[in-house]
Amino acid sequence: MPSQDGVDGVDARLLLAIAAAPRATISALAEETGLSRNTVQSRVSRLEERGALSSFERRVDPRALGYPLRAFVTIQVTQSRLSTVSEALRAIPEVLEVAGISGGADLFVQVVARDTDDLYRIAGRVLAIPGVERTDTALVMRDLVDYRLTPLLERHADPSA
Repeated sequence: MPSQDGVDGVDARLLLAIAAAPRATISALAEETGLSRNTVQSRVSRLEERGALSSFERRVDPRALGYPLRAFVTIQVTQSRLSTVSEALRAIPEVLEVAGISGGADLFVQVVARDTDDLYRIAGRVLAIPGVERTDTALVMRDLVDYRLTPLLERHADPSA
């Protein structure tokens, strides 16, 4: 039975298999999950159409590109300029992601830099964007829990657990 978000336990098992072997063929996924090849193909297509399964882009570590420093920047924005600020942030290559948030700040931005001088330059570019009122920057000292979905998929695949 599908859950409220359109992903049922079988879909969750399939997504776990894809997460474990992102390059696996439909046939390999069918063998891994015990489903028919046609069922796997149909479910993968449906998950892609619904946006539950996005691109298979592999993550590149920014350190490999010479950006060992990572920071999170919160930004307060003049509300009428929120979309133009977002577009200006998109034009800065070192900006990895931008999320609109609730609370004291309006945007939560992840950036990378070559060193502290480079971070200072990037911060200057951000502050120069019309509509940016204030920023606050926090350096990432160490990753403690990497981005993950496997525990949620496991729970979804076996709701009795």
